[in-house]
Amino acid sequence: MKKTILLSVLYLGFVILSLEFITKPSPVNELQRPTMVATHNESPNLLDEIRTYAKLNNAEPIDAKLDRIWKAIPGYNGLTVDVEESYLAMWESSKFDAKKLVYNKVPPKIHLTDLPPSPIYRGNPEKPMVTLLINVAWGNEFLPQILKTLDEHKVKATFFFDGSWVKKNPDLARQIFNENHEIGNHAYSHPDLKHKSPKETEIELKKTNDVIEETLGVKPIWFAPPSGSFKQETITVARELGMLTILWTADTVDWRNPSTTEMVNRVTSQVENGTMILMHPTRPTAEGLDSMIRDIQEKGYVLGTVSELMSEERIESQ
Repeated sequence: MKKTILLSVLYLGFVILSLEFITKPSPVNELQRPTMVATHNESPNLLDEIRTYAKLNNAEPIDAKLDRIWKAIPGYNGLTVDVEESYLAMWESSKFDAKKLVYNKVPPKIHLTDLPPSPIYRGNPEKPMVTLLINVAWGNEFLPQILKTLDEHKVKATFFFDGSWVKKNPDLARQIFNENHEIGNHAYSHPDLKHKSPKETEIELKKTNDVIEETLGVKPIWFAPPSGSFKQETITVARELGMLTILWTADTVDWRNPSTTEMVNRVTSQVENGTMILMHPTRPTAEGLDSMIRDIQEKGYVLGTVSELMSEERIESQ
């Protein structure tokens, strides 16, 4: 009887100790991942610093929109400080360190493709990027120097190909593509699309897409109307073929053979966030491209393709 009572007491004691261990986990585990709940290890000053920094520096997302002057403008991601994750990253030192801040990307609610068919003249005015639009229907003799300059600066441009030019110059088209430049559609025979029917426009654009796909294996997503001549139906047809219509912010007017220095100074003086610069394979552009790129980069702008400029991804100025 005494033995039974003794065993019962020992068992009861074991159960009580087990319950106490379960309800009171090891303090080591508690410290492995601190939380925002107040503890003796929390640093209120650090939390306040992070929250203050976030309040002053959070960037809200910008929706794509239709502007009265600039027409379609792409959106831009927001960037907000994750206060809790940033606190955890600085917890051990209890000191504010901007390099340890954790950010969350916040996409806009309205995207460029959500807008009705509209021309695009520029990128988002908050994005410190500039792009070079090179329309190619002639000027083969100047392309080698242009490509050499782009390569020396590690800059990628967007080349808009005339379809008939690609048909006649497949090797040169491949060279441009193989150097990782972006390819766009510039219609087939350099027509004035403002005076073409929707069906005629469709034939011009589709024929160009077909020859580009056949030659390079890619389908353009950007379309540049020859001479910048278009009407609403032009943009609608391009959209139906899976392309958005690109115009320009600054024009070299290089086809008029301006002095190289005058052209470079005029264009670079117009550059700002989101600028798209129109040019062609011409002597002024071939001679002035190096200076133009240097001036743009010295102002802190990143040079990228149309796709990179239209992207909602945030970038830092150089």
